[in-house]
Amino acid sequence: MISVSNVSVSFSGTYLYEEISFLINQKDRIGLAGKNGAGKSTLLKILSGEMKPDTGEVSRPSDITLGYLPQDMVHNLGKTVFNETATAFGEIKQLEKRLAEISHQLETRTDYESDAYMKLINDLNDANERMSLLGAYSMDSEIEQTLLGLGFMRSDFHRMTDEFSGGWRMRIELAKLLLQKPNVLLLDEPTNHLDIESIQWLEDLLKNYYGAVVMVSHDKAFLDNITTRTIEISLGQLFDYRANYSRYLLLRKERREQQAAAHKNQQKFIEKTEALIDKYRAKASKASFAQSLIKKLDKIEVIEVDGEDNTAIRFNFPPAPRAGKVVVEANRLKKQYGEKVIFSDIDYMIEREDRVAFVGKNGEGKSTMIKLIVGEEPFDGTLKMGHNVNIGYYAQNQAETLDGEATVFETIDEVAVGDARKNVRSLLGSFLFSGDDVDKKVKVLSGGEKGRLAMCKLLLQPYALLVLDEPTNHLDMRSKEVLKNALLKYDGTLIVVSHDRDFLQGLTNKVFELKGGHLKPHLGDVNEYLSARKIESFKELEQKGKTVKAAAAQPAAPSANKVNQEEQKGKEKELRNLQNQVTKSEQEISRLEAEIKKVDDLLLDPETYTETVNDKELFPRYESMKKQLEKEMEKWEDLQGKIEKN
Repeated sequence: MISVSNVSVSFSGTYLYEEISFLINQKDRIGLAGKNGAGKSTLLKILSGEMKPDTGEVSRPSDITLGYLPQDMVHNLGKTVFNETATAFGEIKQLEKRLAEISHQLETRTDYESDAYMKLINDLNDANERMSLLGAYSMDSEIEQTLLGLGFMRSDFHRMTDEFSGGWRMRIELAKLLLQKPNVLLLDEPTNHLDIESIQWLEDLLKNYYGAVVMVSHDKAFLDNITTRTIEISLGQLFDYRANYSRYLLLRKERREQQAAAHKNQQKFIEKTEALIDKYRAKASKASFAQSLIKKLDKIEVIEVDGEDNTAIRFNFPPAPRAGKVVVEANRLKKQYGEKVIFSDIDYMIEREDRVAFVGKNGEGKSTMIKLIVGEEPFDGTLKMGHNVNIGYYAQNQAETLDGEATVFETIDEVAVGDARKNVRSLLGSFLFSGDDVDKKVKVLSGGEKGRLAMCKLLLQPYALLVLDEPTNHLDMRSKEVLKNALLKYDGTLIVVSHDRDFLQGLTNKVFELKGGHLKPHLGDVNEYLSARKIESFKELEQKGKTVKAAAAQPAAPSANKVNQEEQKGKEKELRNLQNQVTKSEQEISRLEAEIKKVDDLLLDPETYTETVNDKELFPRYESMKKQLEKEMEKWEDLQGKIEKN
């Protein structure tokens, strides 16, 4: 669908990437990987046509439609949420006009056998198919379904877009994009402003999307659940893997290990050959032999080991001061803005060394609760801080509060006290600010760099309580992993708001869910909470069914329950069968990969190379194994898809 050929992009004389090439095929699910600043967002801009490369070209069919969601965009105001979302159907209006023109021509023309007449009929069919795909005959219901999926309430539909925050306006733009159903979706951090439930809804939609999807995301679980291909940008090069993010990490590690082994063997061969050349080149009787060895060396293509960008932030939080047993205690807590009550009658207690995640849909009051705890908002009820509790607070918009005119060094130096002032440069270096970087003004930093700088400020003094509101926004995978590891080692009390399931997994021991103005605690981490939510949803559904049956006095209710139990048993049996097939498939993949590696090692070993290439049966078997591996990988992906649907 899209061909990228020999594309190069440079800034200030330094190449982001040089002469990269790849194809985007129909139904591709591609995740772009690489550290912040590698050029992922730039590549999306080039694919969308918003930016031109320095050299090379991007070829797109003339009839292809592209949908691009950038991180920063201009939002339209002055319409209701529903009416603004409905502007997505502009293509339908054009198609309706085109259909009217075609219908008029078909009614008035009489050259029924001509090619032109047949083309009109084909155009009519194509236009009708596109109308059907776009949902032309169910526009209102599709708008409603999409807005609800992205977290809007029905009561929001007729509110003006001006009333919503930037994050909610981004959701409107995403809704418009999804409703347009372009052939290729280009998404730059689509989950940044979504809550967990909206992310799960978007996952389901993108898995089954009819076109291709290319995305940048720092949400590992989101990438793993959607993508089947990962394109890594590292040190100006592009590496293409037919795998989701987690498997790509394994494949990349294996690839570099194989390259290193092959490079080592080749170097041994070269050294051995050079020794023979030195030994025989001076002897007249062996001069021709030495020359043949020299020619052989000249023809060798030196095996290179792919470079790896290992730069990553390095830090640990200072030891927490000893606080009282109870760190935060809330009783009959209530918060409202004007007539709108956000939550009421909230009671909870957070004890020393508790690790709590606040979760819930956007708008339920997670960030508001955080602001109450840190003392930024007034409230009704009581909220007590424990003995010796000082708070380190990272706000959702923390990066935006930095002084844009100050330099990186000045930002940290002005708040550092005591011995910390002597180590400002060292501290900045651990957050990847070194050399001339420390003299940059904050306003020229990227979103990820501002986020790192704001996090750096938290290390300037020890805190008994860390309160973090969406700390992973704009951080790349490696930086998020470092932050998570630092938080796991942190010995104080932690409160965190995040929609990143992979980041939250194993990080907390309690989950506080805000829903409908009330708070419900769950023990365990986010995965245990999500599992519990699914069980509760099923019970609620079952309970509603029982209530309806009781009201209608239907005698068939017991048999219906029995049917439900039988269906559930059948589903569990099918799931076990699928899981067994996945295990067998993974074993077969491992076997084939091991067999293929054996042949690769033989081909790369100079001592066995001649014997290997003369084996006439080897190459057909080698190619056959590679095809088997490809089929087995497709089978594995198909089984995983069935398990997810189950």
